[in-house]
Amino acid sequence: MGTIKEIKEKLAKITDLKSPLFKEFEKDSRAGVQKEIQKRKKNIQADMDENLRLEGMLSYEKELYNQGIRFIAGVDEVGRGPLAGPVVAAAVILPQNCKIKGLNDSKKIPKKKHEEIFQAVKDNAIAIGVGIMDNHVIDQVNIYEATKLAMKEAISQLEPQPEHLLIDAMKLDLPISQTSIIKGDANSLSIAAASIVAKVTRDKIMANYNQEFPGYDFAQNAGYGTAKHLDGLEKHGITPIHRTSFEPVKTLVVSSKEKN
Repeated sequence: MGTIKEIKEKLAKITDLKSPLFKEFEKDSRAGVQKEIQKRKKNIQADMDENLRLEGMLSYEKELYNQGIRFIAGVDEVGRGPLAGPVVAAAVILPQNCKIKGLNDSKKIPKKKHEEIFQAVKDNAIAIGVGIMDNHVIDQVNIYEATKLAMKEAISQLEPQPEHLLIDAMKLDLPISQTSIIKGDANSLSIAAASIVAKVTRDKIMANYNQEFPGYDFAQNAGYGTAKHLDGLEKHGITPIHRTSFEPVKTLVVSSKEKN
C-alpha cells in the first residue's frame, strides 16, 4: 500500500468524498492511515462548505451577470465610528464568479488573516479604488457626507469604470446603476472585498499615526473610543487627527477654549 507519507500525498489529490480511492485506502488497518483518511475527508467537506458559502455571497452578482453586466463594483467603508483618523472607502471589481477562500465581512475575518485575504483580493481584482476623507472633512460636512465623498473618490479611481455598484447600505448620487444592500459586506462578495481593502488600508494609516501620536493606542484601537484611547485624551489632550465634532472630543475642545 505504500508508506503513510505516500498515502497522504495520494489522499491530497482526492477532491470528492465519493471517490472510490477512499474505500481502497480504508482497507489499510494502520492507525496513521485511518487518521489521514479522516483528516482528508474533513478538509474536503470544509472546502465544499466554504464553496457553498461563497456561492451564496455571489447571488447579487449572478443576477447582474445574467443581465449581461460584467463590471460590478462592490463599495464599502471603514471608520465611521472612531474619534480619530479618516473614514476610508474602497471600491473593488472582481472577475466574473470569482471566489476568494475566506473572504467575508472584514469584521468576521480573524485579524491574523486580514493581510492574507487583502493580498488575495489584490491578486484577483480587475480594479481597486480607495477614497480617504480625513477628520477635517468629517468635521466640516459630517460623517455621513464624508463617507459618501470617500466612496465617490474610490469609484472614480476604477478602470474600467463599473457598470453597476453594489453598496453597503448607502445610495450615491452618481450616474451609475446601483443596489444598496443592508449588511452588504456579509451578503455580497464584491462588497466583502471592498470591506477588507478599506479595513487593512485604514488600520495601516492608524498604525502610522500611533508612531506620530503615541499614548492613544491607535495601533490597537484604530481611533475607536477604547479605555486606553480615552485615558490618552485625558492625559495628553486632543491631536490634529481627532474629530472635534465627535464626543467626548467636542467637549474637550470647548473646555480647552474656556480655560484659555
